[in-house]
Amino acid sequence: MTGSALKISCARDELLRQLAIVSRAASARTTVQVLAGILLRAEADKLELAATDMEISVRSSLDAQAETEGAVVVPGKLLADLVRLLPAAEVSVEHRLGEGIVEIVSGAATYRLNTYNAEDFPRLPETGGDLVAVDAEAFLETAGRVSRAASRDESRPVLTGVLVRFEGQSLVMAATDSYRLAVKETPMASGGPDLDAIVPARALAEVMRIAQGTDGLQIGVRENQVLFAVDGILLTTRRIEGQFPNYRQLLPETFEHEVVLPRDELLDVVRRVSVMAQRNAPLRMRFAEGELTVSAQTQDVGEGRETLPAPFSAEPLEIGFNAEFLRDGVESVHGDELRLKLISPLRPAVIQGESGDFSYLIMPIRLAG
Repeated sequence: MTGSALKISCARDELLRQLAIVSRAASARTTVQVLAGILLRAEADKLELAATDMEISVRSSLDAQAETEGAVVVPGKLLADLVRLLPAAEVSVEHRLGEGIVEIVSGAATYRLNTYNAEDFPRLPETGGDLVAVDAEAFLETAGRVSRAASRDESRPVLTGVLVRFEGQSLVMAATDSYRLAVKETPMASGGPDLDAIVPARALAEVMRIAQGTDGLQIGVRENQVLFAVDGILLTTRRIEGQFPNYRQLLPETFEHEVVLPRDELLDVVRRVSVMAQRNAPLRMRFAEGELTVSAQTQDVGEGRETLPAPFSAEPLEIGFNAEFLRDGVESVHGDELRLKLISPLRPAVIQGESGDFSYLIMPIRLAG
């Protein structure tokens, strides 16, 4: 295991901060050892860090003093765990040419870690290309509300992504796992890049984590990659190939009932009653004259039931939902009130906020009895 020589010193806390960001892109489950590593590249006045699992890659840098410029790959989790516990404020990292170890010194502490060959580290996507500044708050809020509906089932890759599309002065995002669908259209004052892609939900989750509390977000497109830049940190992700479902066709145009409910009160009730919806037991919503009763029952566990006022005046209607999916939908709505649109106990329902720019479709569960 070799690499070019490297000797550099930097601040421990800043190194730890950048390791925490970059190491999340390193692969935790891989037979290719180098993908569990972090590439350290020393230049005159900075240390660059990079990690990738071949789906997403993250790069960042920090100020440092390099005696020798070079590169080496170090086990990511081990390095982050060690730096977190080092005793002194300064850290020096040295890798000698031809040796398969890197030496880390901090105060009276000296550690030697086995390394991987920097030449075996995957070639990361080019960082050039036009990056377009977008409204970070609007982009991140949209991603946060929509991406929870994406699937975690890797057997259908398209559904593990979020459709991200800029249409003129609007940003449209949609995600579905085939049991629910979230769609949001957000006005963007400055527009955005020429982007119409299925972006892995995991990549958007990392962008949200990296960009939290910042107002600087740039997005670019390069062949089959989407690039996100935040305060000197660059995340690149491959686009998911395939055809995203036509979400506009999935949303019903007409409904039999539209019930306006207090968002926070409903959310509290759903959260409490969901405790009794175990082992995939449905959460039942029964609408009757002037009221909504939310209930759940799990055999050998127990049952719960709560009633709240609701402006409903038709024949009683009872519909069942997956408790987690319903809770996600209500949580995703912003505002004091929400609109629950219903057709029948066996047809999908739609939850919308007051502004109408966000829609959450949820498939019902057939109720026994």
